[in-house]
Amino acid sequence: MHIDKFKVEEWFNKYEYWAKYDLADTCVDSLSVNELLEIAKASDVEEIFNRKLNYGDIHGSERLKMAISSLYENQEVDNITITHGAIGANQLVMHSLIERGDKVVSIIPTYQQHYSIPKSVGADVRCYVLKEENNWLPDLDELEELVGQDTKIICMNNPNNPTGAVISDDMMIKIARIAEKSNAYILCDEVYRGLKHEGNPFTESIADIYDKGISTGSMSKVFSLAGLRLGWIAANRDVIDEVNHQREYNTISVGILDDYFAALAIENKDKIIERNIEKVNTGKKILTDWLDKEQRVHCVMPQAGTTAFVGYDIPIKSTNLCAKLQEETGVMLLPGETMELDGYFRIGYGNNFEQLEAALGIFSEWLKKI
Repeated sequence: MHIDKFKVEEWFNKYEYWAKYDLADTCVDSLSVNELLEIAKASDVEEIFNRKLNYGDIHGSERLKMAISSLYENQEVDNITITHGAIGANQLVMHSLIERGDKVVSIIPTYQQHYSIPKSVGADVRCYVLKEENNWLPDLDELEELVGQDTKIICMNNPNNPTGAVISDDMMIKIARIAEKSNAYILCDEVYRGLKHEGNPFTESIADIYDKGISTGSMSKVFSLAGLRLGWIAANRDVIDEVNHQREYNTISVGILDDYFAALAIENKDKIIERNIEKVNTGKKILTDWLDKEQRVHCVMPQAGTTAFVGYDIPIKSTNLCAKLQEETGVMLLPGETMELDGYFRIGYGNNFEQLEAALGIFSEWLKKI
């Protein structure tokens, strides 16, 4: 099976290990095991560390799925299956539901899985491109025209990566009505759901809004536990049954320690999310202050998540700009071209605020020389 090179991951593979200032990171300051146990005031740790490292519960433990169900309005244990990260969740959904010739509408910019995997199986992929002048939100008339009556699945993420835009609950309901006319599924990658900067940190999930809505999530962003490599799918039972059929070929089970720590974290979600919202708002203030002073860039400020998508007025490709910047200063950014929109770069602001502030100052000095 041929599949396009994964531009974002290839960029990280090439540049991350020698970056002096990594501003491409998308996680909130990661938790250590000891920090997680302290937050949770865990009392049953001895039991888990005495457990033999055999296969865990095949579709995830009851405890973990109960915890995940608490993140939704209408999803029960039977509506959830556990995966190897959201990256595994997205792939399982696509391989379970998409066949050659199916029409797939992908809203970009987004994670490349959402259009390259359907393309690799021979789907007819149509990309709907968000625009900065619309605050990175879809024009529903344009989206409805593209979806038409023959779309099999709409692929999107909310909150958006890389822009940090948030589709309101009302707009999500309208998108669901558009999908319903085509009897289409909606796969919504919701890895940043729980990191809305103001008010309720949780946007309403597509799985709760729409019967054919499929939510994927993970421990990486909202819970600062990317090292667990654990995610999930929440959807109606027919979808979960079809996914679990496909899942037997690539997952078996996730690690029992990953399962345990993930359940512990979600059971203590209020404390972790409060910590993380405070951190992202601290980083966002540093970024906002820099943007206000820097004349050669522009940005619609993110409303959720850990990243901003920043445009610039310099006549240079984003890959060249980011490569040259890192080679000369050690500051790492992610070029927008890796997410199909040149003239922008993605910047993460969720951790190491001293590094963030210092790197932005270095970047400003470097821009003066361009």
